[in-house]
Amino acid sequence: MKIIFTLTLLFMMSRPLSAQNNFKQQQLTFERVKTAYTQKWAVLKEEMHQKGFKDKFEVHIEAYKSEGKVEVCLRNSNEAKYSLFKTYDFSAHSGILGPKTKKDDLQTPEGIYFIDRFNPESRFYLSLRINYPNAVDLLRSGQQDPGSAIYIHGNQLTVGCIPLTDDKIKEVYVLAVEASNSGQKQIPVHIFPFKMTKENMNKKTAVFPQHKVFWKTLQLAYDNFKKSKTTV
Repeated sequence: MKIIFTLTLLFMMSRPLSAQNNFKQQQLTFERVKTAYTQKWAVLKEEMHQKGFKDKFEVHIEAYKSEGKVEVCLRNSNEAKYSLFKTYDFSAHSGILGPKTKKDDLQTPEGIYFIDRFNPESRFYLSLRINYPNAVDLLRSGQQDPGSAIYIHGNQLTVGCIPLTDDKIKEVYVLAVEASNSGQKQIPVHIFPFKMTKENMNKKTAVFPQHKVFWKTLQLAYDNFKKSKTTV
């Protein structure tokens, strides 16, 4: 019976977000999620309403490795454009600029991803897994094991993930649960090496010329979102 319960629980947490019903209620059965809602949700709602966001919204996340910042953007469910809601600091860094290419290289990935798992019982308090490796990562890695298990999580340790401290991951996790529960099928997570302005590109590619072609493709996604405020 215990084995069946464990398998059911893992399936529930890992299945596609669009297939879940009453997702918020499922998540609230976990103590850490319940605590996060008790401590954070009322304050977050007040901040959202002050900035014009309603109770049903979608989330878009952008992370900048060099700056050590995570920007959480929101848009009301009936609107097309996102606006910046809050910015969080990385609580630790791992590796250097450049994409992740193999297991145990300590690199934080760079690329266009989405959240594919909520982990309410993470060893790093709460965590949100991104779908690394994506197709580009697999191509880049070739015959090497590209690694996996890249999360936005709590704590102040990392070997390639994005940590935000236990206090801050509560906020991001709650926002992600609310967006998923409101019907958002995929929560985008764009991880950039730095804020990809022309000036920064010139400076960073001078130091890391081997990444110039790849970074140029990422710059297209960066510029598109900055100009259109949408990922559609």
